[in-house]
Amino acid sequence: MPRRREVPKREITPDPKYHSEVLAKFVNHVMVDGKKSLAERIVHGALDVVGERRRKHAKTTKDESDAAGGSDDGGSSGGGGFKAFILKTFEKALDNVRPAVEVKSRRVGGSTYQVPVEIRPSRSMALAMRWIVDAAKKRSEKTMMLRLAGEILDAANNRGAAVKKRDDTHRMAKANQAFAHFRW
Repeated sequence: MPRRREVPKREITPDPKYHSEVLAKFVNHVMVDGKKSLAERIVHGALDVVGERRRKHAKTTKDESDAAGGSDDGGSSGGGGFKAFILKTFEKALDNVRPAVEVKSRRVGGSTYQVPVEIRPSRSMALAMRWIVDAAKKRSEKTMMLRLAGEILDAANNRGAAVKKRDDTHRMAKANQAFAHFRW
């Protein structure tokens, strides 16, 4: 941490397939031992699985809406629209996992308090990505691709281990609201 000036944020090149900086950052969170091509293969495969599962779900609900007089919105016609659909699902999952507050330990007069503090948006996004990857690693599916796909779908539907982690963090901050005046 330099004393003289603030270190500039590095530019992240967007993901080559989906053209998203957020997804490129997520690939970097999945990456282990510098194996970026393997991480990209895992993430892209997981997003393909997410798309297929969402498409099947949409198809069954569309069939029911067609019977009720609904119309086809053309969601499965083009590749570009489908990529945008998958990306929206992924971003919805991240938004559902992003925490707004967290607790930090603060030592005051010999005792340690858990003080709730608001989180910067960049840290909030990093925590959400980390929690999704960690929750996916703990799942019981056979491959990391399927685990990640399952966790992304669960997070998009507001359930799963990553969403539970966010809820626990918010609950802890709410419980320690009395110590908010120790904020620095």
